[in-house]
Amino acid sequence: MTLLKTVSPEAASGEVAALYDHMKAAFGGVPNALSIWSESPLLLKQQFEFIGYYMQHPRLSGALLATIRMLVSVDTKCIYCVEFNAGMLINMMGWTPEQVAATNTDPSAANLPEREKNLLTWVLKSVQDANHVTAEELDALRTQDWSDQDILEALSHGARMVAGDIILNAFKVKRDY
Repeated sequence: MTLLKTVSPEAASGEVAALYDHMKAAFGGVPNALSIWSESPLLLKQQFEFIGYYMQHPRLSGALLATIRMLVSVDTKCIYCVEFNAGMLINMMGWTPEQVAATNTDPSAANLPEREKNLLTWVLKSVQDANHVTAEELDALRTQDWSDQDILEALSHGARMVAGDIILNAFKVKRDY
């Protein structure tokens, strides 16, 4: 059982009920990883909007974003998110279990175009040691047609994943997939 009290879909009212209705339409239900935010309608709304924005991102591919989430979650030991994103890569992006396993061992083995691997590697490095990011690294990403907005949003995705993993781990959110 999750350690934090959450609002069930059946008990939801007001803004939480409305957000849950949107989640049901988008995902077929209300995932535990989202219901954990239900005690704060503002945070629930922000989390849902954050996910929605990245699901429709115009330049960062779904495979890149799922790989960022999976590998950040490996470092934070958030099994919920590692397995969820591995499943997305397999079931939605067409990766094999062997490709996912290889990526977990070595991010450069990711089944991504080279420019996406480079952005992935930079995001992982930045999440782990932000104090050692260099201007030259950013310039190298820019030469691969990544805009400053792309770079910022990729890093924001990885950094917010750390925060989400902490929440899911601390409150012992149970797998529901």
